[in-house]
Parts: sequence; structure tokens; C-alpha cells
Amino acid sequence: MAEETGQDRTEAPTDKRRSEARNKGSVAKSTEIDSVVVLLVAFVFLRIFGKDIMAQIGGEIRWYCNLIPHAGADMSSILLYFKHSMWVMAITTLPLCLSIMAAGILTNYLQVGWLLTWEPITPRFSKIDPIAGTKRLFSIRSIFEALKGILKLVIIGVVAWITIKDEFNHFVQLADTTAGVIWSVMMRVSYTLAIRIILVMVLLAILDYIFQKWQYEKSLKMTREEVKEERKQMEGDPQIKGRIRSLQREMHRRRMMKQVPEATVVVTNPTFIAIAIRYEPAEMETPKVIAKGKRLIAEQIRKLAQENGIPIVEDKPLARAMYDKVEPGDDIPVEFFAAVAEILAYVYKLKNRMAA
Repeated sequence: MAEETGQDRTEAPTDKRRSEARNKGSVAKSTEIDSVVVLLVAFVFLRIFGKDIMAQIGGEIRWYCNLIPHAGADMSSILLYFKHSMWVMAITTLPLCLSIMAAGILTNYLQVGWLLTWEPITPRFSKIDPIAGTKRLFSIRSIFEALKGILKLVIIGVVAWITIKDEFNHFVQLADTTAGVIWSVMMRVSYTLAIRIILVMVLLAILDYIFQKWQYEKSLKMTREEVKEERKQMEGDPQIKGRIRSLQREMHRRRMMKQVPEATVVVTNPTFIAIAIRYEPAEMETPKVIAKGKRLIAEQIRKLAQENGIPIVEDKPLARAMYDKVEPGDDIPVEFFAAVAEILAYVYKLKNRMAA
């Protein structure tokens, strides 16, 4: 098996990698979906309210044209009428503009969610570097986007040609008809053409979104070295963590050793294990383990017990069993009550004998 060079991006991106990319404004997004949704909303809006909008705009234009002869050479009046007409047209088309704006915002939100970042527009030297700009211009992504645009124009052009070709015979017959009939036919053809183009653009937008999603996931992939480095940063250096654990164990051992002089008895193995037990009938309901250890720690516990006159009792089975099941600060489990009670009874009898 060949050694990994660390350059192959085969690992799935981590949550941290995704979060960093999102904060930089790098998200999976298709501009084709934005375009087709905006176009669809505009088409539906005009299909429903188009006649009313055209009637209002046409009426305003006729009103303005009828006033011009009466205004004479008074340019201020003409300008005033013109401003009024433009204001009416703006108010008339405002709902359409707001609908298109809302559709664009909603489409972006559904694709990437709420995202506000200044990272993409932050000034950088690389953005104005001509060499880097040339590389971006002739990059694989730029070439693909150019080919995609050309392909889209070709497909839309073919659809438009097929639609118009089917209606060409009707166009020839319009020469002897009225303007109203011509307008009706042109609107019908335009409606059919718009429907077909929108359907084609919807299909292209879906394909483009799938491709953008795949390309985005591919760009986020990480090498094994990057995953290891990120895990190390999040979890900490293993050597530092080991040192911290070592210090924590040392502090725990010191606190434990300070409690050994308060022990009632120390149970040993006899040299490999030592467990310090404390029991004060007036203060405690059950005996409690206050310290335990093996090898050197067991030796230190025995030494402290000897220095403080604490009885040391050898009980190999009890010492082994309690060492595996009881931690310092825990009460003695019920299964050890009988054995510990015998030891405590022996200790109290020994103390009474020594006192007598």
C-alpha cells in the first residue's frame, strides 16, 4: 500500500470546516434557481395583472400625449406632466418589482438560510492581482460557467425556434387581418414561448443546483492530515493533555494522602494494595473509603498509618475486591459490610485492650 502524501482530499468535511466556509460566504448556491424563480414570479404576476397594468400605463400615456398640444411651448408644464406620468407608472409597476424582490430574497434564503457576512467583499490584494485574475479567468470553473451559459443560450434558442417555426404559417396569414388579431396572436405565441422557456430553465436550474452541491461538497473535502490537525486543535495536544491528567492525578493523590491520618483502619494485600477506611459511629451511618493505592502509593499509605498509629490489617481477598469496586470518598457497599464489620470489631477490641 502506498504511503499517503497528504494531498488527496478523501475525508468528509467536519462541522468546523463547514462553519468556517459558511462564515466566509462559501455556500452551495445556484444562480440559475434565482433566475428561474424570479422569471416565473414575473410571468405569473403579469399573467394575472398584466391587462390591468397595461391599461393603466396606456391610459397614462394617452393622457400625457393629449395634454402636450394644449401645453403649447410651456416646457415647465410639459415637464410637470411628464413627472406625473412617470410617478403613476412607477406606482403601477411597484407591486411587480416588490414581488420579484421578495422572490429573489426568499429563494436565496431557502438555498443557504440566513447568512450575513462581509468576507466576500473584504478588499484583498489577490482580487486586484492581474496574474491571479488571469488564472481565475481561465480556470476550469470559469470555462465551465462559460460553456454552461453558451449551452443555455443554445437550448433556449432551439426551443424558441421550434415554437416560432410551428406558428410561422399563422404569421403569413396575419397580413390581411386587423391589429387586434395580430396582437392576440402575438400574445398567444409569446405566452407559449415563455412557458416552454421557463420549463427548460427549471430543468437547467435543477441540474445546476445538483452540480453546485456536488462541487461544493468536493471543495470542502479534507486530507487526513487536516482532519488530524483539526482534531488536535479541538481536543488539545495529546502531550499537554497527558501532562494535565498527570497533574490532576498528583493533586488527587495529595488530597487523598492528607486524609489517611483520619483513617480508622488500613486493609492491605499485604504489600501490593492498601485501602484506608474511616468509620465514626457518631458521625457516619456506614464506613467510607478515604484512600487507596497500589505499589508505591500503598507503601505511602502504610507508612502514614504507622506514623499516626492507625491499625493495619491484612486481608487479601477483601483488599483486592474493594480496590476494584470502591473509589475514595465512596461508602462501603453492602456486599462488604460483614467483612469490614469484623475488621472494625477487631480494631475496636484492640484499641480497648491497649487503653486498658
